[in-house]
Amino acid sequence: MAVKIRLTRMGRRHRPFFRLNAIESRNPRDGRILEKLGHYDPIEKDPAKQLVLNKERIEYWIGVGAVPSDTAAELISKIGIVSKCYQESLERKKRARLVAKKKGKVYDNTQRSQAKKAAEKAEAAAKAAAEGEKKAE
Repeated sequence: MAVKIRLTRMGRRHRPFFRLNAIESRNPRDGRILEKLGHYDPIEKDPAKQLVLNKERIEYWIGVGAVPSDTAAELISKIGIVSKCYQESLERKKRARLVAKKKGKVYDNTQRSQAKKAAEKAEAAAKAAAEGEKKAE
């Protein structure tokens, strides 16, 4: 039985609330859970109430071999538990970012928007230079 630690969306429309659950990997997102491990409320202002996790049970499930999803792993890392799978994914992303940088390609949306802004600035500067040459003649 492959177990995953992932989030289940709850709450109403425009008011999301997430539970962190240990779920068998073949079950759907909101399907039958094995154990509730905590909850996350992104709208809550108080940081102590925003993320409430059961550290001992999360350590148990990771020790047994449960694999957290990317989002769940980020939340779990906030309380000091870093899984092996999460570390490996961070290293893969870092290597991919370096390879993309060496090739001169954009890696994510942030870099894409920065490249787009730089291209727009260069284009505006080129137009301004062309208009300046026309006025000089």
